[in-house]
Amino acid sequence: MRTTARAARRTSAAQNPPRAAPAPSVNERLYAGDHSYVAGQASSASKTNTALIDTPRSVSVIDRKELDDRGVTSIPEAVRYSAGVTTGAFGYDPRFDQIYIRGFATTTLGDFRDGLKQFPAGFSTFRTEPYQLDSVEVIKGPAAVLYGQSVPGGLVDRRSKFPVDNQVNEIAIQAGTFDRFQTAFDIGGAANPDKSLLYRLVGVARSGETNFDVADQRLMLAPSLTWRPTLDTTLTTYALLQKDETDASVAALNRNGKLLTVNGRYLRASDPKYDYLKLQQVQTGYKLEHRFDEVFTFRQHTRFSNLKTDSRYLSGSFANSTTSIYDRAAYAVGDEQTSWQTDNNLQADFATGPVVHRVLAGLNYDHNVWDFKFGGSGVQSIYALDITNPIYGIAGVTPAYTSGSRSTQQQIGVYLQDQMQLGGWHLSLAGRHDWADQTRINTYTNAVTGQRNDSAFSYSAGLLYHFDNGVAPYVSYATSFQPSTSMAIDGSVLAPSEGEQFEGGVKYQPRADVLLTASVYDLREKNAAKLAGYVNGVAYYASVGEIHVQGFELEARARLTPELETVTAYTFADAEITKTTVASELNKVPAVTPKHTASSWLNYSFLNGPLDGLGLGAGVRYVDSTWTSNANTSRNSAYTLVDLAMRYDLGKLSRQFAGFQASVNANNIADDQIAVCNAGYCYLSQGRTVIGTLRYRW
Repeated sequence: MRTTARAARRTSAAQNPPRAAPAPSVNERLYAGDHSYVAGQASSASKTNTALIDTPRSVSVIDRKELDDRGVTSIPEAVRYSAGVTTGAFGYDPRFDQIYIRGFATTTLGDFRDGLKQFPAGFSTFRTEPYQLDSVEVIKGPAAVLYGQSVPGGLVDRRSKFPVDNQVNEIAIQAGTFDRFQTAFDIGGAANPDKSLLYRLVGVARSGETNFDVADQRLMLAPSLTWRPTLDTTLTTYALLQKDETDASVAALNRNGKLLTVNGRYLRASDPKYDYLKLQQVQTGYKLEHRFDEVFTFRQHTRFSNLKTDSRYLSGSFANSTTSIYDRAAYAVGDEQTSWQTDNNLQADFATGPVVHRVLAGLNYDHNVWDFKFGGSGVQSIYALDITNPIYGIAGVTPAYTSGSRSTQQQIGVYLQDQMQLGGWHLSLAGRHDWADQTRINTYTNAVTGQRNDSAFSYSAGLLYHFDNGVAPYVSYATSFQPSTSMAIDGSVLAPSEGEQFEGGVKYQPRADVLLTASVYDLREKNAAKLAGYVNGVAYYASVGEIHVQGFELEARARLTPELETVTAYTFADAEITKTTVASELNKVPAVTPKHTASSWLNYSFLNGPLDGLGLGAGVRYVDSTWTSNANTSRNSAYTLVDLAMRYDLGKLSRQFAGFQASVNANNIADDQIAVCNAGYCYLSQGRTVIGTLRYRW
């Protein structure tokens, strides 16, 4: 009987041969996971591939699908639907990705790319093209234990597109408001049958403007190549070449601490024709990973970066409170920033009895040189602006540089982390020691104008229990430090500021496409540099500042039904200045720090019926009123903005259009150009943008 049964099975197999697994669809190749807004893992939070549900701290991950659905065109747009994050504290300024996390600016000191810091120059920063990203990860609270010097609020890690096994082919064209036109492509896959050699090439070309006559030009090319000589070794090399042109000063004209309007419109303090900021940036590096055996894995990420900026603008003041003439001078700024970085770590996965360990030991080195040059023309009548009859379109010469400085920073850090698991318990312990030194010289005289050596130990601990029903309560503690560049009265550089956070919360993940996170935290920055006075007109500072923030955050990322998915967030932040040299600021709320923020993005995809292939998105963002200064004497009004999106799979119309998708994204549809006043100056936020996109994927 057994022989007959085997023969029957052979006959059945011959008649019904096994079918090959279906090839992944275009969307499956472009979007990881099950295409919801829920990322399974975050490599930034622990530098290991740890599930978010098992990470004992609050982390937000914005994946490629969400970036596409919302039509994201900048990093602040990418993160503004995340809990604990606010943007636009200084209005719209394309030079910087203005982002605050838990009340602290991460704009320049919390800017990371693929796990390595992007050091800022004085007048500009590395600009990130969202199309070239696979995801954006937001770590909330101090993260110095793995990344070294950083701000207490956290960091934003921009994760690049790198080669993948499956073929990725996309070409997209865009057109939108303010004469925006963009073409982009993302091409990659395996270069040989055994997939030991992978490639990817991402490019963007854009021309146009944004509101307020601000230029927006970009050329970007990002090639990468992955070689896998064995199953245990992977080497990825990459480069980024980018050339931008925007404006150096997009400031609106202020008078008496308010934005000035003439005939109902705001005025530029500079002149769009004269003004420019021309930026070139290059990054090249490699990522090496080798698995020695079942226990040890070594990783090394090394990168060289260079940023050059040439810029000029007009700025000035009113001679008195009644004159209609805004007297302006021309200014020129030159920035060059060069950095070399490497992060090396060894991961060990093993067990001691019933306890499973994932130990990470690492060495990180950063070397950064920033050259700054400045020149000004003095007030000239040809640049005068009569606000009763404002005329723009002035041309002029660029002032010569008359002063300059060079700042050299180095940091060496060693770190050790142990992620332990015992059943549902997850315990993470980490410590790091850093040695940082900085030297600043006057490049015209070679005189040393500032020098300091610092060392700091930072550490963190987190405990989480993952129940079988998907509930995971946790507690954590973390510290940070950030070297200062401010000068004391004796000319010395101040000691680093320090950060400390206690956090507790609960995560809930009943299935892979649902993740809810609720967290409470107590975050404090100590020894921050605060203005202490002036000597011969030169400011000096003291390390006495302290800000205390207590908050609650709720973030829901979920597929509610097969058609409907959402990202919804609420933040409560109670911030207070607890130490300062300015008596009027003591026990006050820091400027432009909202107590309440809330947002919700809903995305609905029709999956059958006559509307099959249609997708609709709608988002609402609320930001509470804020104080205009640390003295808390006047407020910026609260505001609510609405974003909309629509897309359609043209392949549903006809098979000849298979792979084509058309979409329209409208941000701030009511065109509310929010005025934000901060420390005596007022800034203008970005108004309505509407962008249409046609993609072809194959």
